[in-house]
Amino acid sequence: MAAYISPVMNVIMAAARKAARPLVRDFGELENLQISQKTPGDFVTHADKRTERILIEELSKARPGYGFLGEEGGVIEGKDRTHRFIIDPIDGTSNFMHGIPQFAISIALEREGQLVAGMIYNPVTDEMFHGEKGSGAFLNTRRLRVAARKELAPCIFATGLPFLTRPGQARALAEAGAIMAVSGGIRRFGSASLDLAWTAAGRVDGFWEHGINLWDTAAGIVLVREAGGIVSDFEGRTDGLKGDAVVCANEHLHPQLLKLLKAAGRDAA
Repeated sequence: MAAYISPVMNVIMAAARKAARPLVRDFGELENLQISQKTPGDFVTHADKRTERILIEELSKARPGYGFLGEEGGVIEGKDRTHRFIIDPIDGTSNFMHGIPQFAISIALEREGQLVAGMIYNPVTDEMFHGEKGSGAFLNTRRLRVAARKELAPCIFATGLPFLTRPGQARALAEAGAIMAVSGGIRRFGSASLDLAWTAAGRVDGFWEHGINLWDTAAGIVLVREAGGIVSDFEGRTDGLKGDAVVCANEHLHPQLLKLLKAAGRDAA
């Protein structure tokens, strides 16, 4: 199946590539970044703000009236109340600032409250993951499918762990221990959007995380679902996701993963 790229996805891709060019330059010159600290562990850079500004400008030119939900700018209401872009200019800011090439620009399109398109772009590796509802998920031009494993033992799972004084550390450690005991291991890459994209690509068998935001997960939710996976919250609900807590894997692994995580969470409470 060839990659289907709609007009709006072309717009999203073009905006991401334009915003990525100065981002790649900054990544190569980290010492020149203007860095400020908003709250402990939550860093904001000049590059982050500039990237979001470019994305909003480019997307607004092509789709005037659409609203936005962004990490830096928050909610921007548009005249067209049925469409909004959900954007994370740099998902994996800490990786970016440490020179670790595991970060991405994430853009999703929401139509009448439903996620219908998602794009996640790592500008260092030039890997562009994209998908649209009903049309499949792709890495550049290659069709994606979630991993087909049915048993936990050979699986590798990705997760996110809270840091500094953020809540949920006991629960996170309990969950990690539960999954480590029955699987091939866990990985903590530091970019939720890429964790979701890698799940869609079958590089990892699944992903879970608490305490994240819709701009971290919206595009990846589309990708995993279009690659044949299941995305839910920790109660197993697949509809009305707020994106702040997700569990995803293929249809065989998802219920097993969810059961273990829920039990570990109860034990840690």
